[in-house]
Amino acid sequence: MTTWDVAGVAEELLRCEDERRDRAPFTDEWPELDLDTGYTIQDLTLEKRLARGETLVGVKLGLTSRAKQERMNVNVPLVAWLTDAMVLPAGERVPQEQLIHPRVEPEIVFVMGDRLEGPGVTAATAMAAVSIVLGGAEVIDSRYRDFRFTAGDVVADNASSGAYVTGPVGVPPSELDLSLEAVLVEVDGQVVDSATGAAVLGHPGEALALAANELARRGRVIEPGWVVLTGGMTDAVPIPPGSSVAMHFTNLGSVHVRGGEVQPCP
Repeated sequence: MTTWDVAGVAEELLRCEDERRDRAPFTDEWPELDLDTGYTIQDLTLEKRLARGETLVGVKLGLTSRAKQERMNVNVPLVAWLTDAMVLPAGERVPQEQLIHPRVEPEIVFVMGDRLEGPGVTAATAMAAVSIVLGGAEVIDSRYRDFRFTAGDVVADNASSGAYVTGPVGVPPSELDLSLEAVLVEVDGQVVDSATGAAVLGHPGEALALAANELARRGRVIEPGWVVLTGGMTDAVPIPPGSSVAMHFTNLGSVHVRGGEVQPCP
């Protein structure tokens, strides 16, 4: 049995990402990998990403909806990092050659106007720091086989980060009721799911506050200009090669994501 530690898991996760290779959860062999240890690993992998030339551009939340928590069997929201390498420009296909088993989910996205520093951040103070609200989609990808993991595993894996795309419509937060902002998820022309912003911890501002307070615990803050993905509003849907997924928001326009070319795993 392999003996794992923080540095070893961080290196292995980045190798899995680079090689498009999935694996069993580390907790199968290292059950002590808890949530706090997962965040330590996540921060170390961020350091390694920055060292290889990536730029930190924001944060993402995961498992902020009950649908996602139930599907993944993890009952706590998660915070993770976004870098410029994860940006999917509008109109470009999912980078299938870089991913293992991508899925896509609709997100309400914030662009920060002011610095947001916890602890003690509330949804109201969090929203006061937001400049613009966008519709978006996150392409999640897990380094764990069949998306099977514990909370510690998935936090270490940067909350299943893959790529993200934002929509064309930006609206000041004062002009929206985000708890009522709705989305329809359409796969290959057929509506398969729907939700409102209330699915994200009751209001996406609660997710932003949670992120600020969690980062404060780790000695970090949310900076002006950062992008914040507040978490999937619905369950994620597969995005295989040749498929088309659209997220139609009430006030935030539509976001279209197309599956990439067929790229078999090595």
